[in-house]
Amino acid sequence: MSKTFQFDPDRVAYYEAAGWWAYYDRAWLRLMRLIVGLCQEQFRIPFPASLLAGYYTVRASAAWVPVEHDDRVVQGYLEKFYRIARRYSGLRFDPARAGALEAKYFDVHRVLVGQSDKSEFVQILVELHSELFGITPEQARESAELRVRAAETVDRITSKTSTDVEGDWRSLEGDLRRCYRSIQRELTRVSETPG
Repeated sequence: MSKTFQFDPDRVAYYEAAGWWAYYDRAWLRLMRLIVGLCQEQFRIPFPASLLAGYYTVRASAAWVPVEHDDRVVQGYLEKFYRIARRYSGLRFDPARAGALEAKYFDVHRVLVGQSDKSEFVQILVELHSELFGITPEQARESAELRVRAAETVDRITSKTSTDVEGDWRSLEGDLRRCYRSIQRELTRVSETPG
């Protein structure tokens, strides 16, 4: 089914960028509202199931905030989210694997803040995008690299080294738009491939 999966990359990017902003402001209720919208846009999760999916995502994010967090708790919430996402999206990913990759993405991002070599970060996102959308690792590379760029912009904002916070939030959303447009383009290529 992933061959016919469609979403609006620009809307998904808007919700994700705004969600990151709410997350870093620790504005959990606003984050919840944005995540519910993201669930509906990206994975076609209808209300009220999108509320439950959003709840699991926010709980995973909040559980991950402490440096000494329980990985099993974070991964458990993410797996619950991905079970709902798979049910409504028609995508065929493994929710346990997707949850594990997302949790690892959280951790790798934290560890590599300020480091110049982001290859591990790119690789985990290649694996996550490939798993979620049923595209090859080669097809997922561009989206992974763009998402890492967006994460680097978040790091600049949250470390207070940004000289243009508003501009950086716009830049971050632009990278996410290009990230999701890349995924949508690759999904279209997969659907047009004979066989």
